[in-house]
Amino acid sequence: MKILITGGAGFIGSHVVRLFVNKYPSYQIFNLDKLTYAGNLANLADVADRENYTFLKGDIVDAAYLDETFSKYNFDAVIHLAAESHVDRSISDPLAFVYTNVIGTVNLLNTARRHWASNLQDHLFYHVSTDEVYGSLGAEGMFTEETAYDPRSPYSASKASSDHFVRAWYHTYGLPVKISNCSNNYGPNHFPEKLIPLAINNIRNEKPVPVYGKGENVRDWLYVPDHARAIDVIFHEGKVGETYNIGGVNEWKNLELIELLCDLMDEKLGRPQGRSRQLITFVKDRAGHDLRYAIDSSKLMNELGWEPSVTFEEGLSKTVDWYLQNTEWLENVTSGNYQSYYEQQYVSR
Repeated sequence: MKILITGGAGFIGSHVVRLFVNKYPSYQIFNLDKLTYAGNLANLADVADRENYTFLKGDIVDAAYLDETFSKYNFDAVIHLAAESHVDRSISDPLAFVYTNVIGTVNLLNTARRHWASNLQDHLFYHVSTDEVYGSLGAEGMFTEETAYDPRSPYSASKASSDHFVRAWYHTYGLPVKISNCSNNYGPNHFPEKLIPLAINNIRNEKPVPVYGKGENVRDWLYVPDHARAIDVIFHEGKVGETYNIGGVNEWKNLELIELLCDLMDEKLGRPQGRSRQLITFVKDRAGHDLRYAIDSSKLMNELGWEPSVTFEEGLSKTVDWYLQNTEWLENVTSGNYQSYYEQQYVSR
């Protein structure tokens, strides 16, 4: 089987690529990535020389390139992860999210449909999305696969749009598709503009740790290797035309998460307990900041037998250990343009 994985040099994508390359040596895995700021081939250095792995540098917004690539490699399936994914960046540059997340997805759908037209049923287009398309929850309730879409940011609106297009290609053209919507991911190789790796890096360097508003926003956290495992089982065993929610069954308020992380870092770095908590700095809240996300993963668990492999405390400890053991990776990623973006984005109030 020849599988095209888009965005495979990114955070979640690299974990999916690694899992498929290692677990399925008879598959040919093609990693298509534009290598923007969040795409990093160092994430896949351990599989770069495998015989069943090929890297392709390209942009899904370039329809001609996609057509040429499908013609050359004759893919059997697509796992589509390539996306602009940071809410803050979507607020400052929404068009970039429209181009990549909407137009790029439609380009992929069109290209796949055209090249697979003679035997659609023997192929698969798997689209990886986010729980943010569902909007915001109050103190109670959870997102299910039937929850109405209610995106609140340019990022979530672009992902909601791409989900709708994927379903439209299934219903209109018969393209075999599957969709999954995941909660917040954490773990190794995460670009440090996101909450957990940003906090780890700042605590390590004893710099202020920015927390939006009062830190009361709630997120469900999913360990990224568990997400990759879920994608594997949905790809192989999920039903065509179906959507599956993937969550960590693991809700935390942002402030409580950061306090736990501070204490964990103090322990691992041999610092007095409570020292890192002094670095917590409350900053102006994000525009349109959703209060709470919570994913109901019961469909995935009951139908396909998936469940998280670690508690949040276990996963967070493993994540901290990885960043402390890979400081060179972290320093390379946080150099250059990221610094100016960081200074612009997180301004103390």
